[in-house]
Amino acid sequence: MSQHPAYTMAGICALGGAIGYVKGKSIPSLVAGVGIGAVYWYAGTRIQKNQDHGHDLALAASSLLLFAMGPKALRTRAPVPVTMSVLGTASGAYYSKKAYEDRYGV
Repeated sequence: MSQHPAYTMAGICALGGAIGYVKGKSIPSLVAGVGIGAVYWYAGTRIQKNQDHGHDLALAASSLLLFAMGPKALRTRAPVPVTMSVLGTASGAYYSKKAYEDRYGV
């Protein structure tokens, strides 16, 4: 069941990157959104197939999302960067817990 947040985040990131490109012709938004979304999607696939390091990959994608959007959220206070930073923080907390459980069997 923990693959569902990864798939959801994959869709949100990819859609956000596409919207950023359409609205502002921002190629970095498109590349980052689709790239981070692809990492989330791959992590979700690994989690679903019960393969190693799926939660670790989702945690890495969450950290990347937070570090990419966090400074912009603090600087601009715009709704999209703030929302993406909050989602990155929440998914990072969730997947760090899941990665810990995988590693130590708690």
